[in-house]
Amino acid sequence: MTELYDLVILGAGAAGMGAAQYGARANLKTLVIEEMAPGGQALLIDRLENYPGLPEPVDGYTWAETMRAQAVEFGAEIMASSVSAVHKEDERFIVETGDDPVQAKAVVVATGAKHRHLGVTGETEYAGRGVSYCATCDGPFFKGKRMVVVGGGDSACDEAMFLAKLADKVIMVHRKDRFRAQKSVAARVLANPKIEVRFETVVEEIKGEKSVSAVSLKNLKTGEVYSEPASAVFVFVGSIPMTEGLPADLAKDETGSLVTDDRMETNIPGIFAAGDVRATPFRQVITAVSDGAVAAHCAAQYIDEIEGKAYL
Repeated sequence: MTELYDLVILGAGAAGMGAAQYGARANLKTLVIEEMAPGGQALLIDRLENYPGLPEPVDGYTWAETMRAQAVEFGAEIMASSVSAVHKEDERFIVETGDDPVQAKAVVVATGAKHRHLGVTGETEYAGRGVSYCATCDGPFFKGKRMVVVGGGDSACDEAMFLAKLADKVIMVHRKDRFRAQKSVAARVLANPKIEVRFETVVEEIKGEKSVSAVSLKNLKTGEVYSEPASAVFVFVGSIPMTEGLPADLAKDETGSLVTDDRMETNIPGIFAAGDVRATPFRQVITAVSDGAVAAHCAAQYIDEIEGKAYL
């Protein structure tokens, strides 16, 4: 017989840890399933400086470990495993994992998203040899070198600022005529003397031999294509929601993100979604944690309803 939990949370990033804390505090038997280390994309943050209540910046690992420890202290369990399928049987969900399957009365999907690729020649060939999607992971390997950052959102700007501490020069290219990042974040990039921003520019090709040595860029206004020497290319052009193994009839938007109501509930009763995997206008650590808290709270209400214990 598979073990029955009140709440099973898929993913231990910011949203998953937020859900775990609130689920466990609501006295729900709570399990978090995470294939990698708890923390998700927060682990890649060099300085978390805009989280309310933390006036001094902390690194992502420290913040994530605090969240994990709190969730465990409240009673949540964490399983290191993958999830291959989720399906509903009567009023129960069966979650197939890399180990034994588990049952849940409600599920919170907090699987996050993976990095979107440029799809240009050389990107795959030089992955791990100059092409990267994590500045804090790989930036130190290119200390004192010339680097290119691709993107115009918060992540791209944050990572460019980090790389500017290491690089001889950072060239930042963005296909639009302005950043989509928060104004305060964008302003810091534009004011940094080590970062040269080239708007309305795209990467045509990534070149090299054993590793990256140059990038072919195209000016979208003039049509000019030219080569720029670089030892590394850091790509931050959005993300793809991680929805593999979930029920095929879960509602999604045009980007593949899960659609929820303001209770974080999907179109399948009992399945909730939180964080980067769901359709949301703003993807930040604080909003992911908030999503998780709302999802767990509403999952508890859902469980009361199906068990006939709802407060009327």
